[in-house]
Amino acid sequence: MTTVTFAGKPVHLAGRFPEKGETAPALSLVGTDLKDVSLNDFAGKRKILNIVPSLDTKVCQISTRKFNERAGSLANAVVLAISGDLPFAMKRFCETDGIKNVVPLSTMRGREFMRNYGVEMLDGPLAGLTARAVLVLDENNRVLHAELVADIGHEPDYDAAIAALG
Repeated sequence: MTTVTFAGKPVHLAGRFPEKGETAPALSLVGTDLKDVSLNDFAGKRKILNIVPSLDTKVCQISTRKFNERAGSLANAVVLAISGDLPFAMKRFCETDGIKNVVPLSTMRGREFMRNYGVEMLDGPLAGLTARAVLVLDENNRVLHAELVADIGHEPDYDAAIAALG
C-alpha cells in the first residue's frame, strides 16, 4: 500500500500508481457538460493529468493556474485537471479564474479512476478524494512522466512535467 502525507500525517492510498513506460489505464470521468469523457476523447494528443483533491483548495488552484499558463504554448497537448469536485464547481472556478487551457474532469462518476490510478485516499481528513499527482502521457497514453506528490499540501514539479513533453 502506498503512503503519502497530509499535514505531516500518513495517508494510505488504494491501487497502484502508473509508472513511466506503462500504458495508462482507461478512464471515464465527467466533463463540465455532465458528459462522460475518456482518454479516447483526446486521441492523438499528448496529455498532462493534473490530479488534485479539490479545486476549492489553495494548492490545487495554484497547480491548475500554473498548468493553464504553460499549456497555452504546448503543441498537440491538453491538460486535464481531475478532482472530486462537482462539474458545476469546476466550471465556475475555471470561468472565474480565466482558465482556458485546462479541461476540468470530475470523479463524480467513474470513481474507479482513483483506485485504477492509485490515488484514492483511504484515510485522513480528505479520505475519498484523490491524492495530488501528475501524469504525462504521449499520444498513445504511454506514461512519459509520473509524479505522486509525497505531501498533498505540496505543489508538483511543473518543470519535470513540461520537460517530459520534449
